Amino acid sequence: MDETALAKAHAVDPKLLEMLACPLTKAPLKWRPETSELVSPSAKLAYPVRDGVPIMLPSEARPLAEDELDR
Repeated sequence: MDETALAKAHAVDPKLLEMLACPLTKAPLKWRPETSELVSPSAKLAYPVRDGVPIMLPSEARPLAEDELDR
């Protein structure tokens, strides 16, 4: 499976993305297909999406480096 097909296979439903918010800041999230993460720029965290399921636990989130916030 090529990278584009893989990203589509693990994409987050756009309607679900509209409803989700960062559990810490309540700000909207951005989908980052290349890493399969939902990004909260305001909290500087990236929440993983595993098998199409967003893991919205701050304890599971990855801190974002400053250079990642600009993407």
